[in-house]
Amino acid sequence: MSVIAVLALDGVPGHELTGPGMCFGTAARHHPQVAYELRYCTAPGFRGTGSPAPFGIDTPWGLDGLAGADTVLLPGHAGFRDEPEPAVADALRAAADRGSRIGAIGTGTFTLAATGLLDGRGAATGRQHAAELARRHPLVEVDPEGAVVDADPFHSAAGVLGGLDLCLHLITLDHGTPVAIETERQVFMQLHAPAGAEEAPAVASRHRAGPHSLGPTLRWMDAHLGQPLTLSDIAGHAGLTVRGLNRRFRAETGLSPLQYLLRARVQAAQRLLERGDEPVERIAARTGLGTPANLRHQFQHHTGTSPRIYRTAFRSLAAALTGAEGRNAEPAEPEGPGSADGRRS
Repeated sequence: MSVIAVLALDGVPGHELTGPGMCFGTAARHHPQVAYELRYCTAPGFRGTGSPAPFGIDTPWGLDGLAGADTVLLPGHAGFRDEPEPAVADALRAAADRGSRIGAIGTGTFTLAATGLLDGRGAATGRQHAAELARRHPLVEVDPEGAVVDADPFHSAAGVLGGLDLCLHLITLDHGTPVAIETERQVFMQLHAPAGAEEAPAVASRHRAGPHSLGPTLRWMDAHLGQPLTLSDIAGHAGLTVRGLNRRFRAETGLSPLQYLLRARVQAAQRLLERGDEPVERIAARTGLGTPANLRHQFQHHTGTSPRIYRTAFRSLAAALTGAEGRNAEPAEPEGPGSADGRRS
C-alpha cells in the first residue's frame, strides 16, 4: 500500500486539501489492485482552511506523519510568500532525503521552492503566480502555463483543476494510463451527476470478468449492504463453500469477502455524504455500518478523515470545480495589448 501524506498549512484552499482524497480514493474504489493510505498532516499553528468555505480539520498526524510516506503532497496556503517555518522546511527536506516523491499544488510550489529542493529543476504553479515564482526563485525553471511538471522526484501543477491533474499524473506513474483515465472519468461523473441520480454500480470495474466471475455475487452484496451479511450468506449466494469463497475473493478482488464488504459499505457512505443531507445515523443504518460511532471509525480508517469533514470538503471541491468550468482554472496575468486571442488555455 502506498502512503500519501497531505501536508496542510494554515489557510489551505479546501479543494486543494480534499482533491487528493477524492482522486486516490476513487482510484482505489474502482480498481482492486490499487491501494492508497492517505494521511492528512498539519503543521504547528494550523487553524483551518481558507475562504470561500473555511473549515477546520482534526487529524492525529502532525509533521511526523511525513515519515514513512511514499508521497508527500503540499497544497497551497495563505502564507505562501513567507519563508516556511523551519520545522516544515526540515520535514520536506527529510522526506526528499528518504526518497519520498513530493508533489506541490498551486501556491504550494512557493513553499517547496523556498526549501531549495527545486533549484535547477522545472516547476509549475497557478498562471497568475508564475512570474512571481520565477522572480522569487530564479534557479527554478517555471512553466508559465501551470501544466503538470515532472521533475522526478518533484512534481507540481496549478491549483483547482491542475491539482486534480497532478494527482492523476501520480496515479499514472503508479498504476498506468488506463487506471488514471478511468479515475478521471469517475471523479467527474461524481461531480456532475444530478442530485439524487442513481450511480451505476462501481463493482463492474472491481472484479475480473471470466466464466466463474463473482460479478453477480458482488452486485448482490452491493444491493444488500444494509443487511447483516455473513460469510455463510455470501458463500450461499455464490454457490461455494466458505473456504472456496475466500479463495475466489482473493483471486478476483485481492480482498477477503468481509474486507470487500466493509470497503463497499464505506464507499456507499461516501456517495451518500456527497449527494445528500442525511444524518450519519441514517447513513450508518443504510450502509450496514450500524452505529454512527462505527461509521466514523471505519470512515476515518479508510479515508483519513471524518464524515463531516468529507461532506463539507467534497462540496467545497465540487463548487470550485464546477465554477471553474466556464473560465480558466486560474486566470493568466495580462500579457500586453493584443495578446489575448480568445483561445482557451
